[in-house]
Amino acid sequence: MDKKYKILLVHNYYQIPGGEDTVVANEKKLLEDHGHEVILYTRNNSELKTMSKAKKLLLPLTTVFNPKTYREVKKIIKEQHIDIVHVHNTLNLVSPSVYYAAFSCKVPVVQTIHNFRLLCPGATFYRDGHICEDCVEHGLGCAVKHSCYRGSKLQTLMCVITTKIHRALGTYGKLNYICLTEFNKQKLLQLKQIKPERVFVKPNFVEASGDIITFENRPDQFIYVGRLDELKGIKILFEAWMQMGERAPKLIVCGTGPLENWCNSFMKDNLDVNIEMKGFVPNTEAKKLIANSKALILPTQWYEGFPMTILEAYSVGTLVIGSDIGNVGDLIEEGVTGYKFKSDSASSLVDVIQKCNFDICESVKKVYEDQYSSEENISQLEAIYDRVSR
Repeated sequence: MDKKYKILLVHNYYQIPGGEDTVVANEKKLLEDHGHEVILYTRNNSELKTMSKAKKLLLPLTTVFNPKTYREVKKIIKEQHIDIVHVHNTLNLVSPSVYYAAFSCKVPVVQTIHNFRLLCPGATFYRDGHICEDCVEHGLGCAVKHSCYRGSKLQTLMCVITTKIHRALGTYGKLNYICLTEFNKQKLLQLKQIKPERVFVKPNFVEASGDIITFENRPDQFIYVGRLDELKGIKILFEAWMQMGERAPKLIVCGTGPLENWCNSFMKDNLDVNIEMKGFVPNTEAKKLIANSKALILPTQWYEGFPMTILEAYSVGTLVIGSDIGNVGDLIEEGVTGYKFKSDSASSLVDVIQKCNFDICESVKKVYEDQYSSEENISQLEAIYDRVSR
């Protein structure tokens, strides 16, 4: 009989909700649906707004090690007889103290890696309009110089100090890791104290939603779903549509962001361009639009974390055209689930759109079922828990 675990799921919410929060909720439900007991321990950075001045002065220390988290997590582990502590985010209030609470109780820790923060205090490997790995090549002081975390030298320094102290203590070498892609794993292993045998690759997952609309029944339209931001490659996308001119199929753009005014100005200056701006679109409606489109386009200019829109596209048999860098490039199987283009080239995107085979719905759906379904995901997650519990 397969072992059922008692899991302490730990997550520090940011002040602005994000994709990590959805992953935590999905994973908790998945584990519970398969007979595991899950206890959720969370902190929320919105607490910072109401924190006393004295506590704010102590924040540089509690970011490194938060005694409150340590006491509370240790108490839960002992009272609830926890088998595994599975951590998603620790910044700022959970802190790495959660690891030491588990170590003291001799309980294994699994840390899911959602970004690049252990190597890059800004977490993105991106600054000033380009990919940047200076902190890996020249040291973490580069991040302080450029105020890479939230544009603040002080807050960046706090992140750097936390990382440096726990590198020196060997904290990160004692953890087990789940990376969402092979690309993420290879980046994480640049931190030399982390051993390859402690790093597992398990992607996120989405539930299947409805039947596949066959290729011949889909309108001649493409879709972009995401933030209107230079980081996301929105300018490259619009340039590609302008280059195609009258030959361009319809492009549906769902999202808001800092380049919204730029997009609107572009539309006014190029009245014939075949682009429809929809603004904010609820996730359920976005999924329907993806299912009705020939392809989802992700022209990202950075490495990305793990774009859930890719999985949503795969689940409905929609191929993905994406940049040939980072996790987007890693998640696309050329000619099987989609196609890649040179990330900084609008003309390369045009070439791909004009040359690729869009009628690959069946192969896209098969990859989803084999790699990204909830059934496959729980199998992988339970195997990781079995491994770290030995």
